[in-house]
Amino acid sequence: MTATSISSRPRHAFQTDDPRLEPIADKVLSGTRLEYEDGLALYRSPDILAVGWLANSVREKLHGDVAYFNVNRHINPTNVCVASCRLCAFGRKKDTPGTYTMALEEAWQAAASGYSEAVTEFHIVGGLHPDLPFQYFMDLVSGLKERFPKVHIKAFTMVEVAFLAKRAKLSIPEVLERMKAAGVDSCPGGGAEIFADRVRHIICDHKIDGSEWLETARLAHKAGLRSNATMLYGHIENEEDRVDHLLKLRAVQDETAGFQTFIPLAFHPDNTPLGHLPRTTGMLDIKQIAVGRLMLDNFPHIKSYWQMVTPKMAQISLRFGADDIDGTVVEEKIYHDAGATTPQGMRRAELERLIREAGRVPFERDTMYRAVTRSEDSFTIAV
Repeated sequence: MTATSISSRPRHAFQTDDPRLEPIADKVLSGTRLEYEDGLALYRSPDILAVGWLANSVREKLHGDVAYFNVNRHINPTNVCVASCRLCAFGRKKDTPGTYTMALEEAWQAAASGYSEAVTEFHIVGGLHPDLPFQYFMDLVSGLKERFPKVHIKAFTMVEVAFLAKRAKLSIPEVLERMKAAGVDSCPGGGAEIFADRVRHIICDHKIDGSEWLETARLAHKAGLRSNATMLYGHIENEEDRVDHLLKLRAVQDETAGFQTFIPLAFHPDNTPLGHLPRTTGMLDIKQIAVGRLMLDNFPHIKSYWQMVTPKMAQISLRFGADDIDGTVVEEKIYHDAGATTPQGMRRAELERLIREAGRVPFERDTMYRAVTRSEDSFTIAV
């Protein structure tokens, strides 16, 4: 179904019992950009159906009934990390119990073990290892590209890029060019967390700060690498911090147009130093999707990451602003170490069923959102 056919549907007028949303609705329906105070009002409104209606109107204008997913494979080459982020249950200090670092052959084999479903993407993120040489990561990528030349390699967050540059005594542009030469096709969006210094000093003080994350993203986009962007919510941040984060992402996107997808990540407190905090509620999970869609008017896609919010909530979010629910994943370590109880992977048929039950049309994509047509063990990407 096309966006045109969606727009011709009978649609009821906007309705709300929250008067703060009336002027925001006027802006959204006229295509006027929302500002800081609008974002606060959206977060603070109890009328989730009205907020969702507005987000869904934008989502359908952009994508009609299409809902995107891909067949991907996560590879986390090491959990050894020099950072001591209070938000993280994945990273381990060197020489402590539970650490692991994949040998290159082991990482390549891990990629191959999920290849029967003809993955179109390898998603590679890991810890900030103090001893692994820069060349390890380049060899990891080039080895994957040699073995799986058709698979898109989405590798290394902005935090990892900055860390690799420091370790290798290279500039960030030099690291990005070497990544591209090795076979990196785009970058994931992790490590953004919350940009506000007040929050960042508490939850991830050992990472690059928010301005450095944004500048690294600018440089990646300038180098020709598209990326995603995330926001970790539901910990010690407040509504002002969330709006500030979204507006900073939007400003960079105005400059570079290099972000493809915004991915809100629900904080999982289990097994972290912030384990005393409660988990996010369904209301907050849905609202974060909707507010992201409304504030990030220059982002093509909003993803509801089913691994974080559960497949059920991801399905519902397809009516609250999300147009993408990620992919098959196969195995994911970072959020499961923090207590995620979702399945490690999901087959393509199950993703399609969730999408269809939401009244959407499944669209299998590659990382660049091009159509994928396939048999069970091969695929073709529309160009």
